[in-house]
Amino acid sequence: SQKSGPAAAPGLPIFVDLAYIPNHCSAKNVDQEFFKRIRSAYYVVSGNDAAGGEPSRAVLDALLDAKAQWGSNLQVTLIPTHDTEVTRDWYQQTHERQQELNIMVLASSSTVVMQDESFPACKIEF
Repeated sequence: SQKSGPAAAPGLPIFVDLAYIPNHCSAKNVDQEFFKRIRSAYYVVSGNDAAGGEPSRAVLDALLDAKAQWGSNLQVTLIPTHDTEVTRDWYQQTHERQQELNIMVLASSSTVVMQDESFPACKIEF
């Protein structure tokens, strides 16, 4: 079926409150165009597979590059659900640019214990 309305028009951004970065923040499916089209107040990064390129440094850099082109200084919060070396390195190396672009990265020190297993968790509240 054919979509109508401004959200379906090519090239127009879609504004949302919360967006999950697809495919565990893998560069196979996400690039700068994703962040140009899907403009969110909160992006969830769930990748935790360094060998598989998840999360991808290129995707995190694409967020910075796209946000610089938004033409507005909306607050953006990045929510990594895992503490990874890629995310830590990216945070440290681009921290000044993140501040310039009004991007905040949340750190999660929470853990969940289920069936004798403990793992990191991120709690999102609005």
